[in-house]
Parts: sequence; structure tokens; C-alpha cells
Amino acid sequence: MTEDKNAEIDNALLQISDDENAVEFLRKELERCKTRLSELARESDSPEKANIKLEMSNALLGLSMNVEAWNEAKEAFIIFIENELWPQAVEACDILYQTDQPASIIALAHGVWLSVTYPIEPEQSIVMLNYIIEETPANSDGAAVAAATAHYIVGLRSDSDKHDSLSFLTTNMIAKVAQRHSDVKSQEALDFWMNKLDLKDPAVFLPRMGMILNAIVGEDWWFDREALRAKLPVN
Repeated sequence: MTEDKNAEIDNALLQISDDENAVEFLRKELERCKTRLSELARESDSPEKANIKLEMSNALLGLSMNVEAWNEAKEAFIIFIENELWPQAVEACDILYQTDQPASIIALAHGVWLSVTYPIEPEQSIVMLNYIIEETPANSDGAAVAAATAHYIVGLRSDSDKHDSLSFLTTNMIAKVAQRHSDVKSQEALDFWMNKLDLKDPAVFLPRMGMILNAIVGEDWWFDREALRAKLPVN
């Protein structure tokens, strides 16, 4: 047996060992969360309970128990919304999307709406909007609108320490979307493409982002958007 083959086998065995350790860790994490939940009042719908359920859903997702992960994350999401904990609600939507259940795309739309509407960390908004890009066909304008929205949010919310790196990231997102959408390969062509699709004016592309989310969700919104908008610092 060659040295290369021996190395390949050793690497495979290490991977199996790592996987087994990861599964064991997730199982212990799940049991730890169950114990913590049992110590809370049964009727409690506190943020603490929601945070534990979010941790549980993450562990369940890692164990490929996707239905169970959905159930825990959805319960956490409801509590987070009731307590106006927007970043945590978006995190719950992220897990709901990753469970690959029938309503996962609807959960994604809820997470995007919250991450665009509320001033949460821009990194979290970028992640959610990038999911929209991944879900959108190459020839659709939806990915372009999502990328432009991500870039706009960076300019609006990122502090000086993060702005350059996040702006570079979202600029690359726009460029990649432009290339797959219209085979754009130069700065001049990119500027023309963005002007053609009205991707430089937030007064145009943000309402289009809302239309995309409405098309995804239809009538199945899990919260009253007007009521949540009324709670914004500036209406």
C-alpha cells in the first residue's frame, strides 16, 4: 500500500473521529438545554426560554433532526417577536430556513424583512439577503435587488472599523450577481447595469425588495408588519 493511500485512510479515520466527537458534543448540548428548560416555569415564555430553544434548534439541526429543529426555532421566534428581540428573531429565521421544511422559504422572507426593517448588525442582514441571492434564478432581478439592499445597509449601519471590509464584500456580491445575470465583466458595464435596474436609488429598490418578500410570503405573514413598523425609533 502506497504512502498516499495510507495518508488517505488516516485522514478518513480522523474525519470519522471528528464527526463522532461533533455528534457527541451536539447530543450533550441538547441534553443540557433540556435540563435548563425543565428548570424554568412551565408557563414561562421568557426570552431566557427562547434563547434555550434557539440553542436546542441549532443542536437539532446539527444532528439532522430538522423537523424538531423547526419546531423549537419557531417557538423561539414567536417569543422573540413578542419581546421585540429583533436580532434573535432573525437568528431563529436563519435556523428555520436551514431546516429545509415546506415553509422554510417563508421563514427566510420574515428574517429578511426584519433584518432590513430594524437596525440590527449589518453582518446578519448580509447573511439573510445572501440567502435570497442563492434562492433566486440567475436571470431574475431579485438577486440584484437583494445585493443592492445589502450594500445599502452596510453604508447605513456599519461603523468605521467594519465599513470598508463589509462594503468590499457587498460590492463583490453585486458584481457576482451582475455577471451571472447579464455577463457583466467591467466597471463601465456594471455601472450601466445598475442604472438600468435602478439599483442605486434606495427609494426604488427597497420597495422592490418588499415586493419580492410579499411574493414569497403571500398572505402567510406571521406578524403584523404595520404594528412592528410603528415601534421603530423613527416611523
